[in-house]
Amino acid sequence: MSSTADYTPPKVWAWNKANGGRFANINRPIAGPTHDKELPVGRHPLQLYSLGTPNGQKVTILLEELLALGHKGAEYDAWLIRIGEGQQFGSGFVDINPNSKIPALLDRSGPKPIRVFESAAILMHLAEKFDALLPKEAAARAECLSWLFWQMGSAPYLGGGFGHFYAYAPVKIEYAIDRFTMETKRQLDVLDRRLAESAYLGGDDYTIADIAVWPWYGGLVKGFLYGAAEFLAVHEYKNVQRWADAIFARPAVKRGRMVNRVTGEASEQLHERHDASDFETKTQDKLGSS
Repeated sequence: MSSTADYTPPKVWAWNKANGGRFANINRPIAGPTHDKELPVGRHPLQLYSLGTPNGQKVTILLEELLALGHKGAEYDAWLIRIGEGQQFGSGFVDINPNSKIPALLDRSGPKPIRVFESAAILMHLAEKFDALLPKEAAARAECLSWLFWQMGSAPYLGGGFGHFYAYAPVKIEYAIDRFTMETKRQLDVLDRRLAESAYLGGDDYTIADIAVWPWYGGLVKGFLYGAAEFLAVHEYKNVQRWADAIFARPAVKRGRMVNRVTGEASEQLHERHDASDFETKTQDKLGSS
């Protein structure tokens, strides 16, 4: 690997498999499946194939919120996709998401299964399906969707930009870390200014915009991401902190954050979720071990 000081890009880039970094074993410049693998199917209409990353948490939090609101049709099976092992490149997963990214949803509630991929699309599909957590009034709906898609456009700078170069890159590159730190702090300031005006991103009510943004930016200021809270001086963003704490206190958020998690405290991991009682079993296990 060339140093950052002497690297000159070639005229035509060639795939170097030995490119280092935490995700080098699964990164590749081509799409499509690498192996044949059917996906399991549970008994509920909604089949989720995911991992408890910030993007995965968006969907499980929404599903738990919908169940808390009494929408029994939101019962779901959450199957673990271990992306570090390349399970997202199995043929069954690629059939649902040709982009090979989690989360991916198969809605089997109708006469023909519907595939939904990209987290914002899944959130909108479920919010519209159950008529919940997405405002109907035009201005409020526009505000909610604007923040939802703000997250989709902004978070890659936080994750693939700041998070990668700060926490995962094989070498520390000052220019890259400075570039993406500046953008991450700018984004936090955007949120802080908005949350100085309203309780939630869309206005007075909690919506899918908050559910989309919280796992990334709420997780960041709560210290869940990249071990970077002190580095980013997240205490400066008082309104984001207030909002993050309020959402983290919601029982459905705590449940949703557990599903498909494979990192952190064992008591906070529920690798697969097939019934609400799975959380009770996990709680009993935690009490039994304490």
